[in-house]
Amino acid sequence: TPGPASQPAQAAVRPEGMLPITESTYTAQEGKIYIPCGAGLVKNVTELPRDEVLAEMLQPLGFQVEVGSGEPQVLIMHTHATESYQTTDDPWYDPNYSARSTDNGQNMVAVGAEIAAVLNQNGIVTLQDATQHDYPSYNGSYDRSRATVEGYLAQYPSIKVVLDIHRDAIEREDGTRIAPVAEIGGQKAAQIMIICGADNGRMNMPNYKQNLRFASALQNQLASMYPDLARPVLFDYRNYNQQLTTGSLLIEMGGHGNTLEEAKYSGRLVGNALAQLFKGQ
Repeated sequence: TPGPASQPAQAAVRPEGMLPITESTYTAQEGKIYIPCGAGLVKNVTELPRDEVLAEMLQPLGFQVEVGSGEPQVLIMHTHATESYQTTDDPWYDPNYSARSTDNGQNMVAVGAEIAAVLNQNGIVTLQDATQHDYPSYNGSYDRSRATVEGYLAQYPSIKVVLDIHRDAIEREDGTRIAPVAEIGGQKAAQIMIICGADNGRMNMPNYKQNLRFASALQNQLASMYPDLARPVLFDYRNYNQQLTTGSLLIEMGGHGNTLEEAKYSGRLVGNALAQLFKGQ
């Protein structure tokens, strides 16, 4: 005798007062402002001509990471360390939740630790600074993080690469939060985005084009290993202390709609891509 017909699964009902989270995978195609860098793309929103940007991206890196050296090669730090994520994987969030946490097991420090661990496992000595430059005051965060990085560079002149690890915040006008995701190896990862600053002539970043070489090389490595993990590099007129080395980048690890586990998984993937890039220099 056949059993009762199966009932369709009921969609979870959003509790009163909660607002929606929706997942999205951001992709782009080569075009006027989207310039290919191997398997990846750079979104050029500067006034630099496409050909000039493309020519720069084809140049070798402006530094050499010494794999196997006992001296620090990479510094991971966090200008906005207290940025955090959803604490559950529900498709909604509490609008009173700020997505900030001073618990380093829940914020950007936890994500940066994943990148650092993979690099160290691959013989690339990586330091992580856990200073909360945005707490108790958000204003002046970049001034404080610049002083921190300058201190590390003075103490460890072997450092070639400085990665400022953040998370994005993507929200529609109706309050819906977007969780940028990609499925990698059967598991959800928070999509990442590299930001590379350009100088409009007034930003004290004379070597910014060398950072672009690094951004495009890493983007190509990520796109080759993990399609859709990385949104296009944002190349824009911004100063995030990237004048301090020729290997300085800001990386957004997902957004405030993602879960911490999704972002930590992406941290491990970014670590893998960095390790392969540095080993293949």
